[in-house]
Amino acid sequence: ESDTASEISFQFNKHKKTPSVGSHSSDMASVSSVSGSVLSVYSGDFGSVDAQGTVEFALDYDEKNREFQIHVSQCKDLAVVDEKKGRSDPYVKTYLLPDKARMGKRKTSVKKRTVNPIYNEVLRYKIEKMVLLIQKLNLSVWHNDPLGRNSFLGEIEIDLASWDWSNRKLNWYLLKPRSLSAINGVDHRGVMNLSIKYVPPGSLGKILFYMAGPKNPPSGEVHIWVKDVKDLLQLRPSGVDSFVKCYVLPDTSKKSYQKTRVIKRDTNPVFNHTIVYDGFHTEDLKDACVELTVWDHEKLTNHFLGGIRLGLGTGLSYGISVDWMDSTQEEVAFWQEMMSAANEWIDGLLPLRSL
Repeated sequence: ESDTASEISFQFNKHKKTPSVGSHSSDMASVSSVSGSVLSVYSGDFGSVDAQGTVEFALDYDEKNREFQIHVSQCKDLAVVDEKKGRSDPYVKTYLLPDKARMGKRKTSVKKRTVNPIYNEVLRYKIEKMVLLIQKLNLSVWHNDPLGRNSFLGEIEIDLASWDWSNRKLNWYLLKPRSLSAINGVDHRGVMNLSIKYVPPGSLGKILFYMAGPKNPPSGEVHIWVKDVKDLLQLRPSGVDSFVKCYVLPDTSKKSYQKTRVIKRDTNPVFNHTIVYDGFHTEDLKDACVELTVWDHEKLTNHFLGGIRLGLGTGLSYGISVDWMDSTQEEVAFWQEMMSAANEWIDGLLPLRSL
């Protein structure tokens, strides 16, 4: 696999109105499951109730099972959310920072109609000790709303690098209000530096790929030049081993799948990798979406770090409502500029996000 250029033929079927499903559908499902966890960071009401009360818990690391354990005991004197009924339905939720998506959330059961809930539950994370020591534990208490808008009741954050691991006793901690810096800084995942180009049908293309000289492609091409990524989340003390996946949605088959090489131990990897998709007609640009995702490579499983989706962000693909046609304003503007400037490289610096 070349690190400088790769080519894939991609044929759109205009009569097929449902997204194709290929061998990589499980990969996309894993991204969806991650995004659900991340979105829950933002959902909820942070301002209607003042944080108050305390929470009792203990921390431990099981060396044998390589498991981080949080024993959530109870809370006292929580804020009352529904003043008319004098009730709160609290539960406890935890994340490991800085990446709330990678490890996912854990939460206790909901205790109804009480401001002094007793849980006695253990929340568990399978994680290596050296990775754990560069994380922070975010533990927060929430009121459960059946309609989905949960209310924030308070939180505590603990730097696990300085934690006394000989302390396995239950201790009380004062719940604090959520800081604006914590809310705003949650989803910083790095920035991708790339260029894209659209070569319309019949125009000069594929110069690099024909030994006999340049030819006119029968259909259009989209060129994607992944240059580098900066400020990736550091998941290990040694850095991160990252690579980039690419699909042209709605196709998630092997024909659509491309990836870069893995760059090891670097939070600012330089890929310098070009991908060419042919089979594009100009009208396909309205319905297709180029999805670029960055992953941390490990032996057993790869961890999602962030991504971008380049398209018009209309929510529709060939007349079908799809959740992946959700490009941000920056991503839409980047794609539109490519559409309006045929045969020209368009440069962009786009923030990675949870998809």
